[in-house]
Amino acid sequence: MRKLFFTLLPLAFITFSFPGIAQPGAFRPPLLDCGQQGDAQMICGTRAPEDFEVTPDGRFLIVAKYGQGDDSPLDLFDLATQEFTAISLSSEPLSGWGESACTESIGDQVSPHGLSLSQRSTGEWQFYVVNHNVRESMEMYELLPEGDSWKLVWHGCVMADVPYNDVAANPDGSFVATRPTAFLAEGDNVFSGEATGNVAQWNATDGESVLPGTEIGYPNGVLISSDGRYAYISGWTTSDYHKYDLTTQQEVKQVDLGFMPDNLTWTPNGKILAAGIKGIDGNCPQESDFPCLQGFEVVQLDPDTSAITRVFDSKGRALINGTSVAIEVGGNVYVGSFQGERLVKFSR
Repeated sequence: MRKLFFTLLPLAFITFSFPGIAQPGAFRPPLLDCGQQGDAQMICGTRAPEDFEVTPDGRFLIVAKYGQGDDSPLDLFDLATQEFTAISLSSEPLSGWGESACTESIGDQVSPHGLSLSQRSTGEWQFYVVNHNVRESMEMYELLPEGDSWKLVWHGCVMADVPYNDVAANPDGSFVATRPTAFLAEGDNVFSGEATGNVAQWNATDGESVLPGTEIGYPNGVLISSDGRYAYISGWTTSDYHKYDLTTQQEVKQVDLGFMPDNLTWTPNGKILAAGIKGIDGNCPQESDFPCLQGFEVVQLDPDTSAITRVFDSKGRALINGTSVAIEVGGNVYVGSFQGERLVKFSR
């Protein structure tokens, strides 16, 4: 059994055994050079771009740089110039944003994971960030214009008893968030196929509550339908996708994807993109020495019918390691990861 080390759970390194992946120190084909490589372009110059959101003007990606580093935790990626710059962070506590007990920002110490950008019913662009540094929390910002760019102003937070992974915010300020390790004990095999976590919802009146029937193998990405009726959830270690009725509080659809879906994003035409690692369950091509973390797939899901459309397959090429997100903007798809220093861009 071969082993690979990487960060999956916040604030800790965990060792997993993966069939078909080279041991640390063994030969690994290097990632392809930055720049155009056939039908894909590698854009370098970032760090662990785990999740993305598109700014309201469609000109930038907001990039969550997973884990802790010496540079900015959140970047703006200019889609025209393909340059990364730190987004401005400031603090102005406001009532109606999170818990009343959360009155202080942690500034640039935020260690971002999942993101959610949406418009409140009162018009503000709310930007929620899953955080794993200083405190386990949901940090809540308002996205505001700053010249020809954007800035983030912190307004509040919600403390997390169990670490969150991804979040989907509602117009009233409430949210739904995945909790992939809610009942994962030390020594448990996260890839056993058993449920390791669940999904919770939070609102200012009732606080946090677990959604019944959301016990999934490493619940990861989450979205909410525009009418607030359904949550769409990815099961990372079970390689599947779930549609959950928030009104009746029960799962209504489950689809096997054949790869490990991470974050979920909306397309401009109201479909869902799911992206993730393929082959990590031992199904790496026998003729390939590529570590499975380098293989990835992107699919489109219809939120109504759950029909799947294949969008991109890396086909064993070493484009990026640890794929975690794909987002469509301007006719292109941008792929990020929970490790490394690059994005992948391809035309839709």
